[in-house]
Amino acid sequence: MIERARDYGARLRQRRSVRDFAADEVPQEVIEQCLLAAGSAPNGANLQPWHFAVVRGAETKRRIREAAEAEEREFYGGRAPDDWLETLAPLGTDASKPFLETAPVLIAIFQKSRTTDEQGRETRTYYPKESVGIATGFLIAALHEAGLATLTHTPSPMKFLNEILDRPADEKPFLLLVVGHPSPDCQVPDITKLPLDRISSWH
Repeated sequence: MIERARDYGARLRQRRSVRDFAADEVPQEVIEQCLLAAGSAPNGANLQPWHFAVVRGAETKRRIREAAEAEEREFYGGRAPDDWLETLAPLGTDASKPFLETAPVLIAIFQKSRTTDEQGRETRTYYPKESVGIATGFLIAALHEAGLATLTHTPSPMKFLNEILDRPADEKPFLLLVVGHPSPDCQVPDITKLPLDRISSWH
């Protein structure tokens, strides 16, 4: 058990968020299997309050980029407080998001406030935000295990995703996951993660 935990932890610690993607295609079955892994996540009352909208078409990716960059220009141009912008500065991010078109796959993750069971009965979901967050973590880990890079992107607000992807108004966009292979010249920020004694306590 210790060996398996060490091995898995070591593999996950190799994961990095990237912003420069190659255009190389990703097999559909790889995405499907990773989505099935995400769908196995624990969730409130087993109502599975998530929807994963997979985007591969160039025109749809272009529309998403245009809408996301419009929101990001508002964010960087005055909506974000100065201390937030100062925190982001070392990462080198700005309103330009070319990866939304370059990467071969985007996965828009939606949080469902209501769901319908197999008998057609509608019910509200329980702990949907927590459930979708866990499923998203499963998905990121699965994609990394499959050899793919990811980037979590959260332009705010994200309601444009409902319109572009034809999702119901009561589904809340949770996160836009960018998926693919890093470009050959991809660079990532020089960052470190906190050690165990900074992120845990034992009682």
